[in-house]
Amino acid sequence: MKCFLFHCQPDEVSEWLTCALLQGGKYLSTSMSCRILCGIYLSSVLFSAGYAAHIGPLGRMAAAPRHNANGGDLSLRLRGGEAASSAEGSLAAQSQTAGKGSKVLKKPEYMPWHQIPDNNWKTKDGCEVIKWDPYLEGCKGSLQYRYGRYKQRKEHIINTFGSLEKFSEGFHTYGVHRSKDPNRPGIIATEWAPGAKYLALMGDFNGWNRGQYPYQRDEYGVWHLYIPEKPDGTPLIPHGSRYKIAITTATGEETTRIPAWANYCVQAPKGAPTHPAYDAVFWDPPAEYEFQNELPTTPKSLRIYEAHVGMSSEGEPNINTYDLFRERVLPRIKRLGYNAIQFMAIQEHPYYASFGYHVANFFAATSRCGDPDSLKRLIDAAHGMGVSVLLDVVHSHAAKNVIDGINQFDGTHHQYFHEGPEGYHSLWDSRIFNYGADEVLRFLLSNLRWWLEEYKFDGFRFDGVTSILYKHHGIGRCFVNGYGEYFGLDTDMDACVYLMLANDMIHTVRPGAISIAEDVSGMPTLCRPVHEGGFGFDYRLAMAAPDMWIKLLKEMTDDQWQMGHIVHTLTNRRYKEKVVCYAESHDQALVGDKTIAFWLMDKEMYDGMSLLTPANAIVDRGIALHKMIRLVTMSLGGQGYLNFMGNEFGHPEWIDFPRIGNDWSYHHARRQWNLADQTHLRYIHLNNFDSAMQGLEEAFSFMHEGSHEYVSLMNEGDKMIVAEKGELLFVFNFHPTQSYQGYRVGTMWPGKYKIVLDSDWAEFGGHERNDRHNEFFSTNENWCSRPHYLQVYSPSRTVVVYARTRE
Repeated sequence: MKCFLFHCQPDEVSEWLTCALLQGGKYLSTSMSCRILCGIYLSSVLFSAGYAAHIGPLGRMAAAPRHNANGGDLSLRLRGGEAASSAEGSLAAQSQTAGKGSKVLKKPEYMPWHQIPDNNWKTKDGCEVIKWDPYLEGCKGSLQYRYGRYKQRKEHIINTFGSLEKFSEGFHTYGVHRSKDPNRPGIIATEWAPGAKYLALMGDFNGWNRGQYPYQRDEYGVWHLYIPEKPDGTPLIPHGSRYKIAITTATGEETTRIPAWANYCVQAPKGAPTHPAYDAVFWDPPAEYEFQNELPTTPKSLRIYEAHVGMSSEGEPNINTYDLFRERVLPRIKRLGYNAIQFMAIQEHPYYASFGYHVANFFAATSRCGDPDSLKRLIDAAHGMGVSVLLDVVHSHAAKNVIDGINQFDGTHHQYFHEGPEGYHSLWDSRIFNYGADEVLRFLLSNLRWWLEEYKFDGFRFDGVTSILYKHHGIGRCFVNGYGEYFGLDTDMDACVYLMLANDMIHTVRPGAISIAEDVSGMPTLCRPVHEGGFGFDYRLAMAAPDMWIKLLKEMTDDQWQMGHIVHTLTNRRYKEKVVCYAESHDQALVGDKTIAFWLMDKEMYDGMSLLTPANAIVDRGIALHKMIRLVTMSLGGQGYLNFMGNEFGHPEWIDFPRIGNDWSYHHARRQWNLADQTHLRYIHLNNFDSAMQGLEEAFSFMHEGSHEYVSLMNEGDKMIVAEKGELLFVFNFHPTQSYQGYRVGTMWPGKYKIVLDSDWAEFGGHERNDRHNEFFSTNENWCSRPHYLQVYSPSRTVVVYARTRE
């Protein structure tokens, strides 16, 4: 037997929270000061944890207050957004009122767990991060140099442009806009194209005439155009009409471009002069969309539902819309209990099968799913449910498209990107930004702010951060040779400074905004504040965890799994750097790989999931391990959890977007939501358990930074893991066949315990081998380096979660 101590210190035990209950297929919300939507099977939280409860009016459950000896109120306190009934019930009302009438929304405030920029950044030297990682002492000079470069660039921006905040408002100037100056009404167009010889605006509004409305170039390579209003006071370019820039490039080629700052683009229809390329669309609706819901306070711990709007359709395979997602999928996410959505493939990308990662038009929301206002309605509705919305932003590279992208915009290779091999990503077949150029910085920083302010996104997941950080983009590197790999000459210092400026700006203009880094290199200081010398991200993705699970499932039987290896992989993270952990994301679901459910059950998912017949051994094993893998990942993996849509209920098969290789089929680019809703199929059991996991975290808040963490047991023979997380005791039995009666599990806390979640409950497809109403009393004797122990029954292939009662 082994004991394992986490790096975090135990914090004070948090107050108990309660959750909505699912009884008889209906979600019952708790009637307290505020309600949460979880839809989980945790009735024991109330009845078995020492709380008196009664069924109130309309079937709502209320917890009667109980008091401790000192008179303190121990009643269950609720947190979160609206309840299940009001979440769905209010959706129609939101749809009718959204965007109608002006509503002054309160600006978010910084909370204690938010990252707050330091106004004294000029006095810092970038070495404060060393206190969290002594190994950085040997890199002190590199830290000072990096922070010095950040200060130098920020001071340059302030001295030249006024402030970082003003610098990041380029979208007010660049692109094609309706003038807001009452003394100069009309169309204002501005474009940076230093190498171009000629620019003109053309489109539906002038019969695509190349010569009618030319721009004028200034000394900085910025082109300007003003078109007065028509005599009747209307703009020359009607709302919804298509347009492009006619350009003569640096090489003398006469061609067309989409403005780099275009905020809405569509594929040109057949017969149009620009078909099949994309065109910009002049988006100038009679009334601007007015958001109706306050921006949510971003949570202490993230439970992220990763979603792709286009492939969220059901039934006839097609591309789903923002509106249908809002009506059909958003309530499902809220019912499950997630507190954040991370949207993929929002930035416009001409090639659908790129999964949204070959972006051509950075300021445009993809028109495949609807117009800009429909995306705003979706985000607004999510905020009305208390759900934060994150954008999977791609600033690590750009599509090499020329006609409908920003590559070779002015005819040169070096306008937005590096010249030569340095500006080309050999694996992604795409272009690499020159992060050291002022106008490129303005473009990228303004892009982030655009999504925060125009669409009210609550933060970002930065894609491909490893590629940004290093000149070699991480290609062929394992990052196992010490800190020299992070601070050597291969590190792109301009790119590092860009990320520092980006996070500085994000956290300044939007209090509580979230930034998450997708980095496989393990770069130290990535998730420490900029003023300490870090990069300023709030979280990093724990990308080793899904790799571990797939490797275990592909190469070993579960009786060969090593408990120590699982725990080490899940807990091996940098001190004081928050992590979003996950068992699988979209990457594992793509064609060429398999989801965890498919690795576990394979073809049995086609005919073995019916509840009308007994589960065979493969399905029974698969469902049991699917639940355990997800909960051990959530409980030990970090301060956040992520799931890709559909994987919560074990969505069968893989993701494959329409392409030549599959005859442009949408069959595998959709989600079969009905599988999770059919009461005669076992998918509902996995769906129920995922909801229970989210509700457990909402109720006991065990993932947040500073939460008590201690692994007391990793027994390789028994295949047991015992861990304290928050105020909960997790007992995992990964043994394929062996159950243990009277098994001793150490605990820090004395007292009486109850089961609050058991993967073996029938509603999760289990076998009910534990009496859910049992009580367990601690023995005051040291066990596994803990001062107390319980004796429990641990069935094979189950996880049972215990909590102390308040009696």
